[in-house]
Amino acid sequence: MTTTSLLFLFLLEGAVMGFIPAHYEKIRSSYMEHATYSKFQRAATSSLNMAQQQELYHPFTQVISDVDDTLKSSGGVNVAGVALGGIDVQYERGDFYPGVFQFMLELSMHKLGEGPNESEGDDTGEEDRLYPPKVAVLTARAEEFKVALELKGNSKLAKAFRKTGEKAGIEDWGLGPVLYGSVAEWVIQDRKGLRKFSNFERLIEQDPTGTIMQYVYVGDTGELDQEAGETMLREYPEVVKAVFLHVVSDAPFPRIPPPKLINGRPIVFFRTYVGAAAKAVQLGLMYEEGLMRVIVEAEAALEGVPRSNEKWLDLERDISEAYQTLSADL
Repeated sequence: MTTTSLLFLFLLEGAVMGFIPAHYEKIRSSYMEHATYSKFQRAATSSLNMAQQQELYHPFTQVISDVDDTLKSSGGVNVAGVALGGIDVQYERGDFYPGVFQFMLELSMHKLGEGPNESEGDDTGEEDRLYPPKVAVLTARAEEFKVALELKGNSKLAKAFRKTGEKAGIEDWGLGPVLYGSVAEWVIQDRKGLRKFSNFERLIEQDPTGTIMQYVYVGDTGELDQEAGETMLREYPEVVKAVFLHVVSDAPFPRIPPPKLINGRPIVFFRTYVGAAAKAVQLGLMYEEGLMRVIVEAEAALEGVPRSNEKWLDLERDISEAYQTLSADL
């Protein structure tokens, strides 16, 4: 077996064991008989080179997310002119954006465990099931204030992630590693993008080759996430598949910038997570069924909000685009 093949198998085990529910540890002793592991092993010990192996066996997709104005609204709160997390005033502070958790789950699930034998009726039991990576968080929240700002497992945010996974039959999916900022970035706002990028570099040390894990970054336009995302694509286009940026503003109906490419990788700007999901389908990063599930969750989240509200106007526009995306594939 070549050195490359050994590295491939080592990274596979590390990625799977590191990003699935804790109960999987109970069957670690039988891991060598795991159906998907065996498929990777056959490829790694064959005459296929690494590029051919990656073409047959898709890497895991780990979603990397910001928090404020990406997962939930900051409400545009500021102190002495310094924003406390972001600038969005469309939603109340702390409100989750409609469809956000489903969107991230669908990205994480795309092509999970697919291989050349998946369509041949393999007998894959529950013990052989692969689980999607948990969402990694890059936040500008200060490490020094972690006692007050820490994203804990019993938080409303963590529970919302878990509930989304459980509805899909996936236990304990949700928040993964959280990498914080510092007080310096709160005082000197221009440093936030650089800090998020340096935290991203810490994160990808788990698999710097991108053999097992590749990434989709989701941020917003309010806290230099665009700077961080563009730097990721300039420096690591081989492991970052796309950047999605939630367009937020302190005024109604902000302009949505056109998409752009850096090193052949897309940066997508969106107003709602239905719009983001439609773009993800167009880019081959999400299944059409996943887009429909995002639509359902987003509509349910706005139940009770008047249809004349700006939130519904944004959502209905993006639902129209979503249906055009779906009909184009018929």
